[in-house]
Amino acid sequence: MLTPDQVADFLRQNPGFFEQNVELLVNLQIPHPHGGRAVSIGERQLVAVREKTRLLEDKLRELIGFGEENDALSDKVHRLACRLLDASGLDEALDTAYLDLLDHFSVPHVAVRLWGVAESDPEAKEFATVAAEMREFVARLPAPYCGNHAVYESQAWFGDAAPHLKSFALVALRHGEHAFGVLALASEDAQRFYPEMGTLYLQRIGELVASALWRHLTPVREPGA
Repeated sequence: MLTPDQVADFLRQNPGFFEQNVELLVNLQIPHPHGGRAVSIGERQLVAVREKTRLLEDKLRELIGFGEENDALSDKVHRLACRLLDASGLDEALDTAYLDLLDHFSVPHVAVRLWGVAESDPEAKEFATVAAEMREFVARLPAPYCGNHAVYESQAWFGDAAPHLKSFALVALRHGEHAFGVLALASEDAQRFYPEMGTLYLQRIGELVASALWRHLTPVREPGA
């Protein structure tokens, strides 16, 4: 007895089979995919085409949805850039980044840490000491880190909310190739920042924030420089 694969193979290799056996084609009955009744092969093909069309329409709607989301996100990033350009000092640039990420990007917890700069306010949390391991981790980031585990001491940066946080993102703040800080984001939602998510817009936000902050910072000269 022939197997289904052998029959399918035969029909692929003999495309004229049904032309030579028209009566068989006309009388061939197969089960309807959505019911128990038998239908002709022509009707079954029509059902298959309709099903394929429906799947393509669903995929198109999904792609349009993704496009609309990206357009909205791109607009938010553009508006953030404009507001950062208007910032006239370090405090205003930091406040703009904090408020924009909270209000327009709905990030519930944001922290910034800076190092290697001559800070004007040693009491500000942004200039609190950051462990060497953390600074090295940030410096080596090829792209923003996203995951369900905080890196080194970064979870403590979020204060009383720290025990409730379930996802984190770290974006290096760089001037050229030099990392001088980190933008840390966190959420109680475990799916907000997950390892497989795209990080293009996070990267762009980090670059914008870094550029805005660097305008108002004075780098510490390396010994012997």
